[in-house]
Amino acid sequence: MSDERKPILSVRGLKMHFRIKDDKGWPWMPARSLKAVDGIAFDLYAGETLGVVGESGCGKSTLARAILNLHPATAGSIVWMGKEMAGASAQDWLDVRKDVQMIFQDPLASLNPRMTVAQIIGEPLRTHHPEMSPEAVMVKVRAIMQRVGLTEQQINRYPHEFSGGQCQRIGIARALIMQPKLIVCDEPVSALDVSIQAQIINLLKELQQEFGLALIFIAHDLAVVRHISHRIMVMYLGHAMELAQKTALYTDPRHPYTQALLSAIPIPDPELERNKVVQLLHGDLPSPMNPPSGCVFRTRCPLATERCARELPQLRELTTQTRAACLLA
Repeated sequence: MSDERKPILSVRGLKMHFRIKDDKGWPWMPARSLKAVDGIAFDLYAGETLGVVGESGCGKSTLARAILNLHPATAGSIVWMGKEMAGASAQDWLDVRKDVQMIFQDPLASLNPRMTVAQIIGEPLRTHHPEMSPEAVMVKVRAIMQRVGLTEQQINRYPHEFSGGQCQRIGIARALIMQPKLIVCDEPVSALDVSIQAQIINLLKELQQEFGLALIFIAHDLAVVRHISHRIMVMYLGHAMELAQKTALYTDPRHPYTQALLSAIPIPDPELERNKVVQLLHGDLPSPMNPPSGCVFRTRCPLATERCARELPQLRELTTQTRAACLLA
């Protein structure tokens, strides 16, 4: 994406720390800090998809919720359409939510079981446009249901009557009915079968082209992220390890952690799969309550030196398409 355009979302130094009190400790012991997200920065442009990948517990979902103020950020800047939102009022965030929506990981758990499909999809309109008549709401609900692959005959059914893929289509319709500028997708296909995953990914790509949506797409599956993303951010223990254009990241990864993740992707060709070299990560994932000094990846990095224990690397530009947080990259 061209840097000449203004980003619709700019995040700088975003931190999300939680105070954790040990139930087994002494009452006078101070609470410890869990650094779920610790200094993330990126820009997002209209029509662009930013993929976010990393191990479980690296802070991907917490980052999404901090961006949407579902968890108020501990520190940092969140600029939406030129307006600073960090520390903004509830009313300011309510206005922004018309343009920013979210699709959740568990399709069924994210839907109210006591509401029909029509009520679920139409809820954002009733919240943000109370002046709309029930008839006008139903017209929009029927139109968006058809667009995401649901039929009008399903409009009065309840979530438990649908498959996982259909429930995720309902979630997409609910997010899309407000015609937002940004949708945050928090592992939207991880609970679905592979064939259904492909359908949902293709649907999101079609909707992005049709409506000019920006997407933040969080996932574990690097193959899925490659299919849908323009740029990819690799996270580890609350930090961004690498941020690069899709092609550059998959063909020339610069951070040792990115290299290890990519080496673990299965190759369809049995001969190539058998002969490929997998870069195994040794040691356990450190606790975010007690992260290593300096580079948080150094305890598992095959290239780590003494300098890595002293200095915390920041994302720096290595090429026009790649930025990495590594002292040795």
